[in-house]
Amino acid sequence: MSNDIELTKLRLAEGVWTGALRHTGQAQWQPDIKVTHLDEVLDGIEVTEDRVEEHWIVSVPVPADRIADGVQTFVISDGASNTVLGSFSIVAGDALAEDIRAEMSLLRAELDMLKKAFRRHCVETLG
Repeated sequence: MSNDIELTKLRLAEGVWTGALRHTGQAQWQPDIKVTHLDEVLDGIEVTEDRVEEHWIVSVPVPADRIADGVQTFVISDGASNTVLGSFSIVAGDALAEDIRAEMSLLRAELDMLKKAFRRHCVETLG
């Protein structure tokens, strides 16, 4: 990651990932942002300067044909230096369902443990 370029995620809404890009190096620097998914460069990336906040707004529309079961990772890089600035992932389908089921199972086990400890505490306190 380049030391003088910082990309911060702002939001992912309505199919568009948005981030703030700051550059602390030379004053005349212009961003050259490239986004790839499965080593293919995406089209439609917009970079607009926000002079008030002194950064650029990067907008990455996520193409519908790139959303599929599993984890889809999008890599954001500086096109001039080929330096990776960040990434974002979208998780969908069966992979997500398995993660949620595993998490629910863990939560149930922890809740059962807490119920037993609470009941034991109540018995000890009353008796």
